[in-house]
Amino acid sequence: MKFTLSLRNVLETDLPTFFEDQSDPEASAMAAFTPRNAQDFLSHWTYYILPMESVIKQTITIDGSVAGNIVCWDKAGNRFVGYWISKKYWGRGIASEAMREFLNQLDCRPIYAHVAKNNVASIRVLEKCGFRLSNHDTEELLMELI
Repeated sequence: MKFTLSLRNVLETDLPTFFEDQSDPEASAMAAFTPRNAQDFLSHWTYYILPMESVIKQTITIDGSVAGNIVCWDKAGNRFVGYWISKKYWGRGIASEAMREFLNQLDCRPIYAHVAKNNVASIRVLEKCGFRLSNHDTEELLMELI
């Protein structure tokens, strides 16, 4: 089934969907992520992520509907990317297409991504986009795009 994917700037009206996505037990388990409560989640996005010009943040839309988000940020002098796709859009190639489009907008390399060792789907997305295993610890892999 064909879809129209686009990336656009994050709007505050996207945040309720982002909150629901990170609250899904299966999704948060796959990401090895502890979901935030509503207040902490909205505060994090509203007062930290949205105002930071150094954080590149985009909403992923499918046929005009919010389907997730993708971000790039600086941590200790390195650039990292991360994404979250709404569960109802899993398994359709959306993460890979969104990541490819997003990476084409970024002119910095290397770029890193942390991924839970058991999140085979996200590891595959990153590999399809050119990332390779850089390092790993007991819980997460570190992927690098050179």
